[in-house]
Amino acid sequence: MKPTANNVSMTRPKLPECWGHRGASAAFPENTLASFEKAVADGAEGIETGKIKERDWYGPNGMQHLKTRKEPAQSIPTFAETVEFLMQPQNHHVSLNIDVKALNDAQHLFTLMNEIITAQPNWETLLAPRILLGLWHPKFLHYAKTLLPYCRRGHIGFSTWLAREYFWDDCESFSMKMTVLGTRDGQRFIEDCKKHGKEVMVWTVNTPEEMVEACRWGVDVILTDFTKDWLELRERLRSDYEAHLSTHPRSFYYSNFRYWTPTVWSLHYLAKSFLERLGGPFDQQPSHTSTAPGTVQDSKSDAIQDQDQDQDTQTAISKHIEPIITQPTLPLPDAVEGRMQQVSGLTA
Repeated sequence: MKPTANNVSMTRPKLPECWGHRGASAAFPENTLASFEKAVADGAEGIETGKIKERDWYGPNGMQHLKTRKEPAQSIPTFAETVEFLMQPQNHHVSLNIDVKALNDAQHLFTLMNEIITAQPNWETLLAPRILLGLWHPKFLHYAKTLLPYCRRGHIGFSTWLAREYFWDDCESFSMKMTVLGTRDGQRFIEDCKKHGKEVMVWTVNTPEEMVEACRWGVDVILTDFTKDWLELRERLRSDYEAHLSTHPRSFYYSNFRYWTPTVWSLHYLAKSFLERLGGPFDQQPSHTSTAPGTVQDSKSDAIQDQDQDQDTQTAISKHIEPIITQPTLPLPDAVEGRMQQVSGLTA
């Protein structure tokens, strides 16, 4: 099956920004100031960090004594140290995507962050607009809106169904695993985001072929470990887009098992239960009615919401995920699609 105008933009898209995934983590240990500095020096417009510590940092047994295993050995900066880096005049253009893990204590974490952010000079204009909260679990939404209302809110995940059902109305940005966006449902999700003014970020994009494919999709941000590589490729694409586009085939859809339908379907299937084990049940959060395209408004009573979470998850799978199973990852010819359905035991 060849790509069509329905699943790939046929016009030249605006080329995505470059955000360093945990900094320039291919060059320096991830989530370190050295990694952040390298990403910014390469020309990245933003950095993502996944290590925001809640506990005390300094002291005889403090975390500052721990070093990264990757050389050169580095300490992991605290949030305050990361903010200090952002507030340096030469870094005022850099955005920060905070990867808020599901196991964090939302109230405690955001309270500490608020204290640090609001202590900065001119924080309302110089800092707050550059901070994007990347939320995995809906338990963070209430605290993000009440404790950090001045920060942008985004969802990080690997299930378009969870993104639509739990985060659509409260988030302006969606940072999704690239393999998930390679499906037909993923392409529809990108189009829905464009129609409704939502930002699409994609992670972790580390090969030239995947970088070019993300450009074909028209996403807003590429998160990569290889910031220098993407920035150099972006300049080449700017000089002659069509010529460089043709030199990067889409064969990774076939050769990389992470793009195969059973793998992508498994991510959808496991996403909610995995995140609930880390952060608690999704459906015990403040009630909401999603207006995302493709979702059904939730009219369940409190009694039904208190039923077994496994039953709720199975219902969601039947309504939203099973239809995706028979839709191959792009672009799969009929023979490959049939074989993959046989392997996953999904043929009639």
